[in-house]
Amino acid sequence: MSILDKAKSLLEEIPNLSAKTAEEAEALRIKYLGKKGEITALFSSFKEVANEDKKEFGKILNILKNQATEKIKELKEGAANQKASGEKPDLTRPVFPQLGSRHPVSIVKNEIIEIFSYLGFSISEGPEIEDDWHNFTALNFPEEHPARDMQDTFFLDEEHALRTHTSSVQVRVMESEKPPIRTISPGRVYRNEAISARSHCVFHQIEGLYIDEGVSFADLKQTLLYFAKEFFGKTKIRLRPSYFPFTEPSAEMDVYWGLENEIDYRITKGTGWLEVLGCGMVDPNVLENAKIDSEKYTGFAFGMGIERIAMQRFGINDIRTLFENDLRFLNQFQSTL
Repeated sequence: MSILDKAKSLLEEIPNLSAKTAEEAEALRIKYLGKKGEITALFSSFKEVANEDKKEFGKILNILKNQATEKIKELKEGAANQKASGEKPDLTRPVFPQLGSRHPVSIVKNEIIEIFSYLGFSISEGPEIEDDWHNFTALNFPEEHPARDMQDTFFLDEEHALRTHTSSVQVRVMESEKPPIRTISPGRVYRNEAISARSHCVFHQIEGLYIDEGVSFADLKQTLLYFAKEFFGKTKIRLRPSYFPFTEPSAEMDVYWGLENEIDYRITKGTGWLEVLGCGMVDPNVLENAKIDSEKYTGFAFGMGIERIAMQRFGINDIRTLFENDLRFLNQFQSTL
């Protein structure tokens, strides 16, 4: 049975699960969603799926995970209610805990991950303390290169620093995997910047990478257009020439937001265009640094700041609010993701 057929089989199996007790429901959770569970194993096998099946496989995996989570939750609640109906209530027990709300950064991050998972992008993570090679040199930041001045870095010693972008994760993926590579890297990054209403020394990024034979700038544009349609509901984008050390050519992507009301004028500064992310074709030097043949393979990369998008989505005027853990602020946000 292929991996795709296994996923489809589980999709039919999950709705028929049953459990009489909370213990049985927990055993089902471990079987399907635990660290060594059947659904978890499918996520780990994503790279083994044929390229033409990855979009369908990614969509099935997300549906499967959500379906299993809800089914097991339903079984646990049913077992608890059945047990409670046959017992006298214990008035000394504490009240049922109230579930917390999602953080706005988590809401936006999960939505972005879900969109790119439909395109077959896997998730990759890496250390927040990085060495010079993965954070700078491998990404075309040679010693004394002026591009290093673009990064206000928290250095821990001569060789290590808090990562300034999640591009370092992409380097690790390129070093450990062979093309085709299709991955996104969400995570926390650090810049030695003054904290204000518009900037912070800690923030979150999601960066994407796609490497294969024949990848072109047209592929990058279509991928970003799909993202703009799914996330913002916008069908018009533009790519402006820009500069990043690790991509050539490089661009900034704007989404046409429109000028229908005062808020549109404010967030687009009267232009109707909202800057969203940076992108470009992976520089051949970066591919060669990761021992990928730049004559055979090409690729594109993109990256966006999550806080900025969250602030725009929820009308938040001060980025510091996202880091203060004020329950009066956090309780406003709810999400199923």
